[in-house]
Amino acid sequence: MLWLNEIQEFKIYLKFERGLSENSIEAYLYDVKQLYSFFAKERNIAIEPYSVQPKHLQDFVLFIAETGISQATQARILSSVRAFFKYLLHNDKIETNPSELLETPKLQRKIPEVLTVDEIDDLINAIDLSLPEGQRNRAIIETLYSCGLRVSELTTMKLSNLFFEQGFVKIVGKGDKQRLVPISDKAKREIILYIENYRNFLDIKPDFEDIVFLNRRGRSLTRNMIFLIIKDLAQKAEIDKKISPHTLRHSFATHLVEGGADLRAVQQMLGHSSITTTEIYTHIDRSYLRDTIISFHPHGQAEL
Repeated sequence: MLWLNEIQEFKIYLKFERGLSENSIEAYLYDVKQLYSFFAKERNIAIEPYSVQPKHLQDFVLFIAETGISQATQARILSSVRAFFKYLLHNDKIETNPSELLETPKLQRKIPEVLTVDEIDDLINAIDLSLPEGQRNRAIIETLYSCGLRVSELTTMKLSNLFFEQGFVKIVGKGDKQRLVPISDKAKREIILYIENYRNFLDIKPDFEDIVFLNRRGRSLTRNMIFLIIKDLAQKAEIDKKISPHTLRHSFATHLVEGGADLRAVQQMLGHSSITTTEIYTHIDRSYLRDTIISFHPHGQAEL
């Protein structure tokens, strides 16, 4: 089957030419397979990838919209489909790209949930330091907030990438892209205490000797474990918000923007490939500024 052959070649292209992670590659392939399945099962038409026309893709757009999936999921599927046809064009397998004018649903950008500085302090203070893993969890929360890391970046952080004397850590982000991120003195102190009082006493398993944050069995922590740690702390701190490890990343960026940080600098620290992604935090800041003006400016309140 030409579809399956091209999807396999697309996988190789994403891995070696685009340098994407395994999770990202699987997401791309899953979405393109949905297009293949649409032609084969929903429309029962024998059409190969080289013969797809814009009208076929528009039909697919209408189909996925009618399934009731979210606009964000629709946009992700169509982004994968575009990438697939760009790959075909790039490799001279098609002469024109049928997805070039494909319209995606208009997304309403959600302003993410953020914590106040006091709530982050409450989260940290909720950690029981009498437990063996208490200092580790404290270092985890402080690092997520201090550096604005994705949870996958935290779980793969390496000791050899900690440059404490220079005040930076080297992070390997999406697509194996590397960036240097400043780290606060407080986060450095918490990591050093964790290493000296917990990590140095673990029976560390092979292949995990360079990983910073480990579980009690000497292996790297999972994404799910980090989520459970934060969820448990939020309950203990009585924080009535739906939060996750990513909430600390949002809070990091929001507090920087509110404090007047340059948006390009925030983009670099977060590892965003596009400034557009980072601009969501300017919307948060604008809401904050608007509330401040309405509350304190002499003409902020409307006359009744």
